[in-house]
Amino acid sequence: MNFADIITVIGFIIVAVIVVVLICVVLYVYFVDRTQKQHPVLRNYPVVGRVRYFFEKVGPELRQYFFNNDNEGKPFSRRDFQHIVRKAKYKRDVIGFGSQRDFDEAGFYVRNSMFPTLTEELKMNMETKVETDRYLLIKDPLFTAREERLERHESSAYLLQEEDAIIIGPDTKHPFKVMGQIGMSAMSYGSLGEKAITALSEGLGIAKGTWMNTGEGGLSEYHLKGGVDIIMQIGPGLFGVRDVEGNFDWDELLEKSKIPQLKAFEIKLAQGAKTRGGHVDGEKVTEEIARIRRVEPFKSIDSPNRFTEFGDLTSLLGFIEQIREHTGKPVGMKVVIGSSHEAEELAKFMKESGKSPDFITVDGGEGGTGASYQELADTVGLPIKSALPLVHEALLKYGVRDRVKIIASGKLISPDRIAIALGMGADLVNIARALMITVGCIQTLKCESNVCPVGVATTDPDLQKALVIDEKKWRTANYIITMRKGLFRIAAAAGLDSPVHFSSEHVVYKDEKGKVHALKDEA
Repeated sequence: MNFADIITVIGFIIVAVIVVVLICVVLYVYFVDRTQKQHPVLRNYPVVGRVRYFFEKVGPELRQYFFNNDNEGKPFSRRDFQHIVRKAKYKRDVIGFGSQRDFDEAGFYVRNSMFPTLTEELKMNMETKVETDRYLLIKDPLFTAREERLERHESSAYLLQEEDAIIIGPDTKHPFKVMGQIGMSAMSYGSLGEKAITALSEGLGIAKGTWMNTGEGGLSEYHLKGGVDIIMQIGPGLFGVRDVEGNFDWDELLEKSKIPQLKAFEIKLAQGAKTRGGHVDGEKVTEEIARIRRVEPFKSIDSPNRFTEFGDLTSLLGFIEQIREHTGKPVGMKVVIGSSHEAEELAKFMKESGKSPDFITVDGGEGGTGASYQELADTVGLPIKSALPLVHEALLKYGVRDRVKIIASGKLISPDRIAIALGMGADLVNIARALMITVGCIQTLKCESNVCPVGVATTDPDLQKALVIDEKKWRTANYIITMRKGLFRIAAAAGLDSPVHFSSEHVVYKDEKGKVHALKDEA
């Protein structure tokens, strides 16, 4: 037998062994499927039935990349996702060949002026510059890797002028001056990992003129790393300002307030995705997170549905005043609005009592990061375009609108959406999930499981290796800067010299029949 024959025999033996192993595996799986009692498909169609479960498992990815068109997909369409990434990665926001919006559908529009504002007429801070890294696309062929390189790029920070600065808590000992109208919504360390929080903090710090909300998980060193202004949120679980028994710790609150970066506190009554207390699965609660929150490590956290410190408007506003007096810093409240009655009740009480928060964050029911419950996320709480006007108009009706600033949140991921929110009554806007996308989120919808494949919504150190802080921080900065630039651009189109002047007269609503309604007339 020559060498070639030997090789042939060995090859035949290997193939035979593989075939026998495969037959044994199939027979074993067939027996297991036939005898199991959980899945009727597998009992009737053993082995073959597993194909169904495979495609069910990969269904979300197939829909996202192959079957949904660019304007489908929830919670964000492919088009929305690409607009965010383009701003963050390339610092560009130009499209080609026209809009993909369905103009036959009902929707809101910004009313343009016949005589738009010239760029040199805009009241914009032109002195403050920002240097960031952005990608420059060289080639994007079909079958080979995209060719692009990083370049350093200097641009304006697109901040407000000093005279248009938004002051939160002007009568407090330490007012909070905001030079840009876009900031980061509440996202806790624990729901997001330390690398994501750090990249966001550093990116926001680079962009300047913005802020970062800690979420109810408390203030961590990662929030502080970028030097960005901080709004510390206090939820019903009192994380970060509680003692070991879970009671409110006024001494700890005072210590936190002494941190120069910490500019304000926010009392969280509810958030859009879950109008109840927050939840973090035990596998996310590392020893460090447990230390920050003063809870037991590796045990799931469920904060109460509401604060035990107050249960009505009288005690709520009293609690806010007490924190303001104790710290000397502005104090606001985060709410999800369910009806006009709620908004009017709050405004009426503010007028009668003389007490008020320094700001109200109105979170739309469409908002949400991290883990939630389907029935709450889908149905409880009004979306932002319904809730925001209710709050704004109620405060105007009772003559207390000038006491508070309104921060709006709820999928306000583009300058036009922000302009419409400002026209509906907001002073500032919060963004959460779009900023998650800037640091790598790809919408795998696994935020609740601690297995985020890109290392954003996870505390798993192995998964977090995917997130490179020194690359993602620039994307966060680019996104904020480009968004502010777009907001000034749309203000100019409306004939304004600054986006702080958007009002109801600059927003119209077109119904499905094509009839146009002025927002100010509908209010």
